[in-house]
Amino acid sequence: MIWILFSSAFAFVLVILATPLAIKYLRRHNIGQFIQSEVAGHMHKQGVPTMGGIVIVAGAAIGYLLAHYKIFSFSEGFMFATREMSDKALLAVFALVGMAAIGFADDYAKFARKRNEGLSKRWKFGGQLVIAAVFAWGAEAAGVSTELSFVRPLGIDLGPILFFVLVLFMLTATANAVNLTDGLDGLVAGSSALVFGAYVLIAFWQSRDFAGFYEVDGALDLAVFAAAMIGAVLGFLWWNAAPAKIIMGDTGSHAIGGAMAALALLTNTQLLLIIIGGLYVMETVSVILQVVSFRGFGKRMFRMAPIHHHFELLGWPETTVIIRFWILSGIMVAMGVGLFYGDWVSGPGSVTP
Repeated sequence: MIWILFSSAFAFVLVILATPLAIKYLRRHNIGQFIQSEVAGHMHKQGVPTMGGIVIVAGAAIGYLLAHYKIFSFSEGFMFATREMSDKALLAVFALVGMAAIGFADDYAKFARKRNEGLSKRWKFGGQLVIAAVFAWGAEAAGVSTELSFVRPLGIDLGPILFFVLVLFMLTATANAVNLTDGLDGLVAGSSALVFGAYVLIAFWQSRDFAGFYEVDGALDLAVFAAAMIGAVLGFLWWNAAPAKIIMGDTGSHAIGGAMAALALLTNTQLLLIIIGGLYVMETVSVILQVVSFRGFGKRMFRMAPIHHHFELLGWPETTVIIRFWILSGIMVAMGVGLFYGDWVSGPGSVTP
């Protein structure tokens, strides 16, 4: 448990100290956010430093790495030792960095063009395809189950080809869902901390052989990675809370989405992510409904999509929308963790013969 706490603490301290330096650098080079003119009340955010996701990714990766070095213990005093990093946790780091790279390319394209248009869909999807292919190959080499799972495997083996399709869909869908949600100061940073907290618990329980059939090799290291993500996003939230001094950009939203999808795949809880990440599902569904309603019936279902903008246009202050959406995210995360725990309590592995 101390190992997990150290990972989160290292990442938090690194990000909260490094972010002001990043803000100064981005301002000096005029790397700021471009705001859509139709988003009422957001024009004051024009020019706010963006690409802050770089700090999140660096802080999480370094925090995870530092947690594997031990220089002191109360029983042995000062010493130097290292803990082994699992293949699965390294895959999660790869998903984090890989998806961040795609988001960074998108952010840089917007900066270079001086407007809110990044990579073309072809280039973005092509990059995501490459990340998914490498992740699927690494998952197979690391012995990740190819069975479709909720809180436990459902007995449906996808095989390598369908598993690759699942990886591609989850990485792409989750990254884009988080990106859609990233429209208000601190909304993604705060809500994602709750999601990563859920995966700290799930992975830690799996590492303790929670009920026999839940055991996942390398799960403790996945908990360490998830804890590093908590520390990184909370450290960033300190500066990203309304009114934001820095915006994570596509670099951050893609990285966070990639890390979430990776944790769901590596802990064999792919379908459970729909509940734990329910806020992002809600935001994405609102966009889909808006498009279907407008193209099919010529009417908009919401004043603006994603749905957080709808509530803004209803007159809710931005901070009210953010806090209430955090509450919704917390409820959904609690439901997901509760389902995982409840299945253990009621499952056949809960009773030892």
